[in-house]
Amino acid sequence: MNRTSNEDIAKAFNKNARLYDRWMNFFERFIANGARAWAVSRAQGAVVEIGVGSGLNLPLYGPEVKHLRGFDLSEKMLAIARRRVTENCIARVELHHGDAQTLDLPSGSADTFISTFTFCAIPDPLAASREAYRVLRPGGVFVLAEHGRSTRALARALMRAIEPLIIRVSAEHITRDPVPYLASAGFSITEVQRSGPGGIVFQILAYKHDTSGNN
Repeated sequence: MNRTSNEDIAKAFNKNARLYDRWMNFFERFIANGARAWAVSRAQGAVVEIGVGSGLNLPLYGPEVKHLRGFDLSEKMLAIARRRVTENCIARVELHHGDAQTLDLPSGSADTFISTFTFCAIPDPLAASREAYRVLRPGGVFVLAEHGRSTRALARALMRAIEPLIIRVSAEHITRDPVPYLASAGFSITEVQRSGPGGIVFQILAYKHDTSGNN
């Protein structure tokens, strides 16, 4: 089994930071069209975004977002995100170097937790799911747009074959299914959409149980 570390992720994304936006624009145009906008449109209140990367989501957040904290392991990606904040005059945003598996945030401090094409690179996705559950308030939502294993057997086999190379180059697991990790962390999963070629694009809504009975 191929495992990555935080150091592997930082190294890969620091190396690829200059080309990242170009790659993502291609990927989203031909494979994951609309998934990012779908995820960001569901953000409201106090928002935490993991894997904020180069900040592609930042100009898309609407007035429903009162404050956003973004975290990433790559300083070079964060430098691009900070430039994007300045150039677009984006307010209410804090960007931090940080690990999605151990966030320096109080429990129950966020209304929305966002991950767009980030879950694939986290070394321990169950730890990150549990951390999201901890940080969210009761009734809060974890919104994910992600790529993962195909619904087609032949495509899945090909993805498994090339995954070790992809992990070495970009620290990404391309056959990961986020749903079991979220369920194991305690989330109530209310929506899973599959799209793109072979259903490799996931759009997921997962809620933290509201003990008040409102959700």
